[in-house]
Amino acid sequence: MSFISNKSQKTPHSVIREMFALQTGLDNVISFALGEPDFTAPQHVIDATVASLQRGETHYTPNAGIPALRQAVSDLYKRRGLDYKPSEVLIGAGAISMLNLACTAMLDIGDEVLVPDPGWANYVGLMMQVGAVPVPIHLKEENGFMYDVADLQAALTPKTKMILLNSPSNPTGGVASADNLRQIADFAKANDLYILTDEIYRELLWDDEPYTSIAGFPGMKERTVVVDGFSKTYAMTGMRLAWAVAPEEVIVVMTKLLENVLSSVNEGMQWGGVAALNGSQECVEEMKRQYRRRREIIVEGLNDMKGVSCLMPKGAFYAFPNISKLGIPSREFAMRLLKEKHVVVVPGTGFGEGGEGFLEVEAVEASVEVEDVAGGLAAEAVEGSLFLVDGEGGLGFLMERAGRDKTGACGTQLHISPCHVGEAEARLDCLYHIIVFHDDKPVS
Repeated sequence: MSFISNKSQKTPHSVIREMFALQTGLDNVISFALGEPDFTAPQHVIDATVASLQRGETHYTPNAGIPALRQAVSDLYKRRGLDYKPSEVLIGAGAISMLNLACTAMLDIGDEVLVPDPGWANYVGLMMQVGAVPVPIHLKEENGFMYDVADLQAALTPKTKMILLNSPSNPTGGVASADNLRQIADFAKANDLYILTDEIYRELLWDDEPYTSIAGFPGMKERTVVVDGFSKTYAMTGMRLAWAVAPEEVIVVMTKLLENVLSSVNEGMQWGGVAALNGSQECVEEMKRQYRRRREIIVEGLNDMKGVSCLMPKGAFYAFPNISKLGIPSREFAMRLLKEKHVVVVPGTGFGEGGEGFLEVEAVEASVEVEDVAGGLAAEAVEGSLFLVDGEGGLGFLMERAGRDKTGACGTQLHISPCHVGEAEARLDCLYHIIVFHDDKPVS
């Protein structure tokens, strides 16, 4: 008899975390592996959290969350055009905890769940932990990496109970259109299926189209659990705060289950959440402006590489370049890039078999900062790196390719050599590195 349960043994590891761990001990690492904003949580959020602790609010809270935060979430959905009472809101420690509780509350052993492939790797693990069966649905690049209802129909069995949605998507940046969601909603109602929709990136949209939640279609609020939170929108990843909205009967059961896992969420963090939702949203808009610019720059650079193509992501902060024409398996490419050039990306296969031929590139974090130094620019350059500089009030797009110079938008002549240069560390708010190709060949 094994000490470890069969389902635990079969639960997959996160390849994102694997790649993140493999960089330990390497010098001059440029990482595009971890999907985390490089901003700090807004000051008014921090102030509200600290004020709560200073008031002595260091005790247990109601299991479902403090009333003020449940009300703030309820008010948020009213602004979004959906009516959720505070009793239909549950507060948890990060979106993953809400997803876990929803799966535990709704799924029995052997129930099948249609999940995106490629999709966030933890979805499969969550299903397996509760004894459910994840059924991967291959998402096609030509469909913007969103479900085709014909594929859902083909995977349907008497054991199918739930469809898991993620829009905007990690890792692809795909966003489901209103028409696509309407088709999925009709399919779910026709086959008496439930929806678990992960909307953690819903505020990070880049095409100025209004967000559509499947819960807003007729008859869908009654069969949908929506998970959202603060991590991505407000750069509060380490504060571990999220929510679920769902029919009250589901929230009651999820709350009961939460008692056995978390008991309750830190009160100070919850007051920070109240401040985030009820306070100024200019901080969000500023982060979005930065993300949008970085996304454009990175995708432009990727598409300029021979043998590489990349759809412009419609949401989230990932790029999902197609490297299939290079003839190198995704994992092999990612491992060689890490070992030989100390650049960390995630192989597409870390998100399912449908990710073969792709890489995930996290497109939000500034690896190196630079400053204007004595009329020029000096930068800590890594051999074979592509340099990307945000042009808002500063320099434009820079790329070193085969010894060729580019000129910044301000007219300053810049040269980035393929080796370490400069005596002084350069600083500008938005200097980025990404995979590099020399002479139209991959660095490997």
